[in-house]
This record gives sequence, structure tokens and C-alpha cells, in this order.
Amino acid sequence: MRQKLNIAIWAYVIMPEHVHLLIYPRCRDYEMRRILAALKSPVSRKAKAYLEDIQDETWLERLTAKHGTRETFRFWQPGGGYDENIWSSKAIIEVIDYIHANPVRLGLTERPTDWKWSSAATHSELRPGPLEIDPVVLD
Repeated sequence: MRQKLNIAIWAYVIMPEHVHLLIYPRCRDYEMRRILAALKSPVSRKAKAYLEDIQDETWLERLTAKHGTRETFRFWQPGGGYDENIWSSKAIIEVIDYIHANPVRLGLTERPTDWKWSSAATHSELRPGPLEIDPVVLD
């Protein structure tokens, strides 16, 4: 997705029940719906395949939305998410800090850098996280 849509990944945190991702489209002409689809579709397919492989019927049932007689696997909540454009350097830094503080706010860890599924340790130059991030370019 990073190369195909020419975006930078600036920060992320993967929580037990949600994800935060800060990206930067490198082209002025971009479509957020294409970026969201490129992210959400493969993750959803892999999550469903994993749950089927381990035969976790409980989670498969919880993630199946029923529409009359039709059933749809829904890994992501409906809608486009809570995306917003951020324009100032100060706001970018605040959003990165907010993203990284999620595990602390939920009582999962004492420090943001302790959470393995986050870019906090990478930003602090302690260790790389599970997902490579790109340098944050501020004005």
C-alpha cells in the first residue's frame, strides 16, 4: 500500500480492539477511499483466513454482520473511519503523541514505548516496531 499509493506511514498503534494510523499522502492528488480500501481489504481477508485456520468460531460469529439472509464478515467498523486532515506541525506531533499514548490510557502498559504493537519505540529510537515507519517531515 505504501508504494502503490505513494504514502508515508508516520505513526501507528495496534490495540486489542482498534487501530490508529497516521499517514501522509506524498501526492497532492489522492483519494482517501482508495487508501482506506488498500489498507482495509487485505487486513480483513487475512484476519478472516486466520480465524478460519484456527477455527475460532466465536470471533468469526462476532465479526459476521447479518443483513436479512445475507451474512458479511466485517472486521472493520462500518463507515470510513475517523480520518481527518492535519495541517500544522504542532497538530502532527500532538496526534503522534495521542496515538502512542493509547496503551497507557487503557492501562495496558506504563509507558508508550513498552507497547510492542506501536511506532512509539521506533520514534524514540529504542527499537524498531513490527511495521516500518517513514521519517516525519514537518514544516
